Amino acid sequence: MTARYVDIHVLQTVPYANLNRDDLGSPKAVRFGYADRTRVSSQSWKRAVRRELEESSGDKAKRTRRLPQAIQARLTGSDWDSELAAFAATQVMATLATIAVKADGFKVDKATGEAQVLFYLPERAFDMLADVCVQQRDRLIGLRSGALKLKKGEAPLPADAVRAAMERRSDVINLFGRMLAELPGSNVDGAVQVAHAFTTHGTDPQVDFFTAVDDLKQDADQAGSGHMNSAEFSTGTFYRYASVNLEDLAHNLGDPATAVELTTAFLSAFITAMPQAKKNATAPFTVPELAYIAVRADRPVSLASAFETPVRATFDSGYAEPSRRQLAEYAGKIYRLIGDQGRVYHGCASVDDKGLEQLGETRQSFDNLIAAAVDKLRAK
Repeated sequence: MTARYVDIHVLQTVPYANLNRDDLGSPKAVRFGYADRTRVSSQSWKRAVRRELEESSGDKAKRTRRLPQAIQARLTGSDWDSELAAFAATQVMATLATIAVKADGFKVDKATGEAQVLFYLPERAFDMLADVCVQQRDRLIGLRSGALKLKKGEAPLPADAVRAAMERRSDVINLFGRMLAELPGSNVDGAVQVAHAFTTHGTDPQVDFFTAVDDLKQDADQAGSGHMNSAEFSTGTFYRYASVNLEDLAHNLGDPATAVELTTAFLSAFITAMPQAKKNATAPFTVPELAYIAVRADRPVSLASAFETPVRATFDSGYAEPSRRQLAEYAGKIYRLIGDQGRVYHGCASVDDKGLEQLGETRQSFDNLIAAAVDKLRAK
């Protein structure tokens, strides 16, 4: 069988924390089954994974509306004064407007200097756009002075060079995709699908009332605090799931071998990455208790429904151990239903191997588990 998908399932217990807040500052939630759960959005955990991948590879990308400022910052200095650099940045945006399906998105707010759309580009793309300006410096000076006039519909800068920069990709963009409706040629279909994480059991947010002391109070007899407020936190064992489409990733990269290597990096980052919200106040840097990887030839298979009935803690234990057992039992039932014809490989690594027989072969570490799964990808 040819491996087409790599599914990764993680169980991770997080102590007192607020990894992902709603508009009121409370932990995000979802009602699943008959219980309210704490939730961490896929966007939040994807950002943590993305940043970890970028840090390990050195191939960083930025999501920003401040494209003009990024170009201006790269140009300012040397023989570029700030006014010429700022003008050059506006001409990049004007060039984008001439090649866009919808030019409005590339308009720049005069008050903030920000574009109306959010760009997602490798740092190399910002450098490429600045290089276009450097190569066209004389033309930009002419446009700025009025000595050079543009014909109707003419782009201020070479459109092909600007388009090439906007279509530039990084490994992370090839993984997670990119959408820019104004420039369809820059769009990249994501090869990774990430589910919202949620607790395997019901949760209730916990309110923390806190105070801050004013150290400069002059009167030692004054009681009370300089500031009082409250914040909400939660605890729980989270189920996390993601699936890599190997064919789509190979298409984005143009090389199946590179797709395997990038999948390896993604699996490792997905296990270890943590959202950073409230990290200074909670330090919630736990390690997952279990990771389960399945390589499939037919379709992705989420096991989220294992927790539609919420896990119940026993008198002398928490939620982590019964969550591991409930996941394994459910996986066994699902595999009996769909058969194992589409499964190329599956295995797990856990703090406790008891009761995990339905999750394939047991590995002693996350690294060993990933290596075993990736070997099946290379063998296809």
